[in-house]
Amino acid sequence: MTNQPRILFPGGPEVSALGLGTWALGGPSAAGTQPLGWGARYDRAEAADVFRAAFDSGITLYDTADAYGTGTAERLIGETLSGKRDQITLVSKWGNTIDEEARQLTGQNAAPGYVRAALQASLRRLRTDHIDLYLLHLSGLPVSEAAELLGTLQELVVEGGIRAYGWSTDDLELAAAWQGQPGFGGLEFEINVVHDAPALVELCETHGVPGLARGPLGTGLLTGAHPAGSRITDEQDFRRVSPEWLNYFRDGQPVPELAEALEAVQHVLTSGGRTLAQGALAWLWARSPTLIPIPGARTVAQVKENAAAMEHGPLAGEQMREIDALLLAARAEG
Repeated sequence: MTNQPRILFPGGPEVSALGLGTWALGGPSAAGTQPLGWGARYDRAEAADVFRAAFDSGITLYDTADAYGTGTAERLIGETLSGKRDQITLVSKWGNTIDEEARQLTGQNAAPGYVRAALQASLRRLRTDHIDLYLLHLSGLPVSEAAELLGTLQELVVEGGIRAYGWSTDDLELAAAWQGQPGFGGLEFEINVVHDAPALVELCETHGVPGLARGPLGTGLLTGAHPAGSRITDEQDFRRVSPEWLNYFRDGQPVPELAEALEAVQHVLTSGGRTLAQGALAWLWARSPTLIPIPGARTVAQVKENAAAMEHGPLAGEQMREIDALLLAARAEG
């Protein structure tokens, strides 16, 4: 059973059931001494090839941000896909301030006036005249401050610089704050088979808005590339240093209880000829029709593997129930 295309937001473009997350494709960057990239090895030409392979594999949704490689991911989209702009859908984010030359995140700016400056910079890098869905990238901004942004965002929708706006946040109160506002298009939040987000899924289903599934492969944990006991040693890999917001790795090692939970359900995820990563994506499609996974990829082989998950479609109901029971048992034992 193949996956049918989704509508990104009411009245918005039709997109593939799977998007491409582009954080890793931006290459190395940092916030002070905290690495934000995926390792010291980075080949810009290879990253460009990933974008082309994604398009050739049927992926039409591209999720990026000005913070990804401090503009590099957006620039690569512009360089590789600008000639296909009428065939792709772009999601980008703002709120972080960047020093492109130094490849540093320098702070945050939630001022209404900054939205326009950030948007214009992203449009130049993306080589386009509009962004389809523009997301606030400050996941913990107080609701009162977020409310001050609405007027500017709605003006940008009317002017055509963006088609819709939304929020990348895992906070339920913040995620609910803009629901029903003119021009609101959807949410992005972290969810996967070992890290569910039931309240956020319910919010999307209740309001009929999409949920872009961030971290669908658990920053690599759900691909099987990092089994229990393994360690990431590259000090330029953010998973090695373990920022406090990282849920899946501690000091470069998989979090034991999550690795154990994955081991408990791996045989279900890989049934039907799926790879482990494809099974994790299939779980999300079965979890809710509002969810659109946006897995990252650093190689052509990875993006082709992820795209091939669309051919398998979602897990069946009985598989989802089996996974629920196995996860419940694994957590009880832990």
